[in-house]
Amino acid sequence: MTRRKVLTSAVAVAVCTVVVAAGILIRAPRVQAHEEDEGDRGRIERGFDIAPVPLNLEGKNRELVGLGSYLVNAVADCNGCHSAGPPTEYLNTGNPYTGAKVTQINPATYLGGGRDFGPFAGVPHLYSRNLTPDKTGMAEGGHTFKEFLTIIRTGVDMDHVHPNLAPPFDGNLLQVMPWPVHRNMSTHDLRAIYEYLSAIPCIEGPPAPSPLHNDCK
Repeated sequence: MTRRKVLTSAVAVAVCTVVVAAGILIRAPRVQAHEEDEGDRGRIERGFDIAPVPLNLEGKNRELVGLGSYLVNAVADCNGCHSAGPPTEYLNTGNPYTGAKVTQINPATYLGGGRDFGPFAGVPHLYSRNLTPDKTGMAEGGHTFKEFLTIIRTGVDMDHVHPNLAPPFDGNLLQVMPWPVHRNMSTHDLRAIYEYLSAIPCIEGPPAPSPLHNDCK
């Protein structure tokens, strides 16, 4: 190969390298921006992928339901507390803690409450609440979104079913539940969680007058 051809080839390679590098630099921000733009869309679809129960979307905002599922099932682990506890949280064939390859949440107890956090503050039992909708279709046994928002923002026990707690614990406030953390979420995210909780199946729970009971029909 002549010296001229060698120089020409070297120049061509250098030019290609610069072009490729420039292309990468030009495209990178666009890819990042695209991923940011699609952030909520990705979480919404992921939320539908991981929802462990059939969802009733009639009259619901689909995007809010999907985002709510993502927040409930992938971020907050609501079912970790609002189920009957580790023995029934997962199906026997889908318990990741026993080595199951595919996780299968137990739909019969999903967000139905009943996990015992007692003894606590002088009381033998303190149970997580039933978050599923009742026959009205509203989440958390019939609470409106305004009520739900107030509960999360202030921790108030609107059902007034807390047992008498030893001081300094306030029986008018929800104990154990991490509402002091959850109240920092945006109103939009909390609206999505509420929409999702309104779309899951009702779990009747124990008979009335148990605070875990829901009238499903």
